[in-house]
Amino acid sequence: MDIISSSAPATESNADLIQRVANRIPTRLSYYDKDLVCRFANLAHAQGFGKTADEIVGLNISEIMPTETLPEILPKVAQALSGESVSFETQRTHADGSEHFYEIHYIPDFHESEVRGIFIEMSDITERRRIEEMVLRANHDLEERVRERSAELFESEQRYRLMVDALQDYCIYFIDETGLVTDWTESAQRLHGYTHQQMLGQNSDALRLVAEPADETDLDQVLRLAIANGQWETRGWRRREDGSRFWGHTVVTALRHQTGELRGLSCITRDMTAAKHLEDVMNDLNRELEKRVSERTQQLVAANKDLDVFSHMVSHDLRAPLRHISNFIGLLQEQLADSNDPVLKPYLLAIGKASKRMGTMIEGLLEYARLGRVALETQPVPLSPLMHGVIEHLKREHVDRQIEWVVDEDMPVVLGDAMMLAQAMGKLLDNAVKFTSKVEHARIEIGWRLNPVGGRMFYIKDNGAGFDLSKAQNLFVMFQRQHHSMDFEGTGTGLSLSQRIIERHGGRLWCETAVGEGCTFFFTLPCEEVEPEISFGFSSLAELTN
Repeated sequence: MDIISSSAPATESNADLIQRVANRIPTRLSYYDKDLVCRFANLAHAQGFGKTADEIVGLNISEIMPTETLPEILPKVAQALSGESVSFETQRTHADGSEHFYEIHYIPDFHESEVRGIFIEMSDITERRRIEEMVLRANHDLEERVRERSAELFESEQRYRLMVDALQDYCIYFIDETGLVTDWTESAQRLHGYTHQQMLGQNSDALRLVAEPADETDLDQVLRLAIANGQWETRGWRRREDGSRFWGHTVVTALRHQTGELRGLSCITRDMTAAKHLEDVMNDLNRELEKRVSERTQQLVAANKDLDVFSHMVSHDLRAPLRHISNFIGLLQEQLADSNDPVLKPYLLAIGKASKRMGTMIEGLLEYARLGRVALETQPVPLSPLMHGVIEHLKREHVDRQIEWVVDEDMPVVLGDAMMLAQAMGKLLDNAVKFTSKVEHARIEIGWRLNPVGGRMFYIKDNGAGFDLSKAQNLFVMFQRQHHSMDFEGTGTGLSLSQRIIERHGGRLWCETAVGEGCTFFFTLPCEEVEPEISFGFSSLAELTN
């Protein structure tokens, strides 16, 4: 009994000592029996759950561990209770909310081949994981850099190989300031055919074929110019070892040390024989083309003279008989004013209208011919006031018509001949007025928009009769009409004249229409980038259309 009594305090003291030692260890230590009741825990383990060691000893593991972690650890605990050591890494949340990574070991406690419980060892590896992640990221960055640099080097190597393969028609060799060859490369041997032994120390002037002194700059002068300017270029025929020749383009570059001392010159020669042949062919073609242009110009001059003669003939020889016909018709109408013949008067009226129509057609034909020869006086032309001037003129001509005019006030300033543009706009607007004559509420709209293919596009839109565009292949041909003259007056010259004027300005005229749905004429004209403050008075613009 004395031995037992004396040993009890010693055992109790050892337990305290073990507890104190365990509390000093940062590793979280605990022991659970086979019923998963905590029998031992050091301070680090208890503090992880916000408790003291005394508070968790005697509690079941389900009362200590957070509920969300139980599904993860219970299978591993069962594995340890079956006698198998379990090790794993995981993340845990402390009572203060901080996140930590742990390396955890579940070690079974064997007693006489029977598992009595498990030891749990949890080592905080947060700092290690942080360092590992830093190292991992650094490794990834390094690998990415290596990968990028390798790709750059590979691409550079590929470019170099492609360049080498592409430079089959080039060669490089080196000479001194007197023109003697100091280094003869394989590329020079490939292009010229001479070997290294044949050319080393030889004068590079032997590579040139100069038929006449004026064919190419003297080598001594080339060397002086290259040394003085740093680089010089020369072209001419070059000699090959087999006696053949090629047209070479040589760039001579002075090579200097950092101190400015001349170390020699490099000569890079390219075989330009094919380009020389092409240049000769092009020169021959240009001479032939110039000859043909000269001949064609003479033909056009002769044709223009013939056209002038034709215009003079039309102006005098055709219009004079028409005037006589008109005068005699007028005399007949006066002479027969009291006649009761119901047939004679309509005949005379028809003859008068026909002669007047023919006169108008002749005037249109003359005007069409004149537009091809008259010079354009290009200037900035603001379209809005020009359109208003033309409209005022049309209003005075058609005082009995009620037309709704809609004109964009911000129409751009175009570049062109103001007189000719006023004439073209007058023809287009007169066309719109004519074909809205049978509409109860006539409306003509003038505006502009951005062209889908670039630039600006203008339009004149009416709600008139319209026509079948699929049958209007000759819409802009002289004297071609889409409506019968009994329905709408006209000679079929307005659209042709408008198209010629717009095309002479570098623009384009086209139409969109359908029967009974009105008509929209679109056209393009060159515009100014910055529109100046230019204005034309309505009265002066109206005079342009007279």
